[in-house]
Amino acid sequence: MFKGHPKGLIPASLANMGERFGFYTMMAILVLFLQAKFGLNGTSAGYIYSGFYFSIYILALAGGIIADKLRNYKGTILTGLILMGGGYLILAIPTPTPVSSVPVYLTISIVGLFIIAFGNGLFKGNLQALVGQMYDNPQYREKRDSGFSLFYMFINVGGIFAPLVAPGIRKWWLEKHGFFYDATLPEQCHTYLAGTMTNENIAKFQSSAEAASTSGTIENLQAFSNSYLNVFNEGFHYAFGIAIVAMLISTAIFIARKKTFPNPAGSKEDVKENGKAEAPVIDMDPKEIKQRIYALLAVFAVVIFFWFSFHQNGLTLTMFGKDYTRLSLFGWDFAVEIFQSANPFFVVFLTPIVVAIFGWLNARGKEPSTPKKIAIGMFIAALGFVVMTLGSFGLPLFNEISSSLGGTPLAEADKVGPMMLILTYFILTVAELFISPMGISFVSKVAPPHLQGIMQGGWLGATAFGNGLLFIGAILYEHIPIWMTWAVFVTACVISMFTIIFMLKWLERVAK
Repeated sequence: MFKGHPKGLIPASLANMGERFGFYTMMAILVLFLQAKFGLNGTSAGYIYSGFYFSIYILALAGGIIADKLRNYKGTILTGLILMGGGYLILAIPTPTPVSSVPVYLTISIVGLFIIAFGNGLFKGNLQALVGQMYDNPQYREKRDSGFSLFYMFINVGGIFAPLVAPGIRKWWLEKHGFFYDATLPEQCHTYLAGTMTNENIAKFQSSAEAASTSGTIENLQAFSNSYLNVFNEGFHYAFGIAIVAMLISTAIFIARKKTFPNPAGSKEDVKENGKAEAPVIDMDPKEIKQRIYALLAVFAVVIFFWFSFHQNGLTLTMFGKDYTRLSLFGWDFAVEIFQSANPFFVVFLTPIVVAIFGWLNARGKEPSTPKKIAIGMFIAALGFVVMTLGSFGLPLFNEISSSLGGTPLAEADKVGPMMLILTYFILTVAELFISPMGISFVSKVAPPHLQGIMQGGWLGATAFGNGLLFIGAILYEHIPIWMTWAVFVTACVISMFTIIFMLKWLERVAK
């Protein structure tokens, strides 16, 4: 599979696995953690979720500027790995729940998230730039798209296991303390402790609490609420601790295989090896440089709408899994976080198939251009949300099933089956494989040599702006019919597709 690719591709992919492990741990549990730990509603958790994902990508732009300025990509990447480990450490330290002061402890968590985001900004885009520089070598140039697809597949191996670890640790910790997992109980516990639960829901809460206790009898709901929330959230803290271990492994791999990565001309590493300090000569017409930058900015603007839709997988799709989806399949009961394993699993499973199809088409001179692949990906993403739109007709409004808003949680028999979400994740993953690795490849191909870091950061910056809009999904989710929420994302993806098609010939010309 890796035959004919540069030798630095595998260690670069392995080094990124720790970051992916932390990323998918965060994607799987962040919103659930914020709601269970601090009693936040979906909209408030959505603001923090959007802010974090905005930061994690916009800071990649800052990281690209720093690396381009210092010409020290490897040192910048290593600093990012260390910072991310420190951020996970802040989140991993257990604190009592319910917290004595929501503003204080929420601020501590947000500081931890910011450190992770800043470390990721130094790491992610610059590692992608290094991978792109491997394929600047004429020997590997024709394999650039497939190389980035393999890079993207390989790093998602860590993402498969991260969402499994978090619920596994929490389940073990709950059972160790005499409890069972119930995704709806944290909200009910917070509502009861706040004194806002209706009498009707108190009786149902009593039944749910007894079902979640190994003793089978609950005499004091207040004591149960305090204890269940504390144990439940300690499991989340320990899950963040596992991410630290993954970061240490990635750091060790990066340091051990550092010499396999290219040294961009004019960088500090190049100076040490070749004794020259001059920056690389840019043999490119200024007009061509401008055209390349304009093309990249145009693509960046379009993919904002895709990421605004796609990254709902960790926000509104996760909330949908908790509120509207039966968490059982073929007799197996599972935690809502398990859905987050679907995307990285499908990335790993589907990438060899997609790469083989593109290879087959390339051998016949029929492989679509990179911009065309991105447009196809937008169409496929729209289909994923069409599935959600059609499958959500007839479901009640969120305020009718939220105990904190006076509603009654949806009965299991009235929830949708898990296959709808699994199918949606499958379709969205196919779309992702047409867009994300292809977009990274397009940037590495089109970006002027002296702007590789900042342009990779620009791609991630566009992702950041899309993520900065994620909270809109949470607001829609809680205030309009569920099917209508998904229809908004269908519209966003379709608009993106037609915009890329409109610019297709120009983008293909610039990328030659």
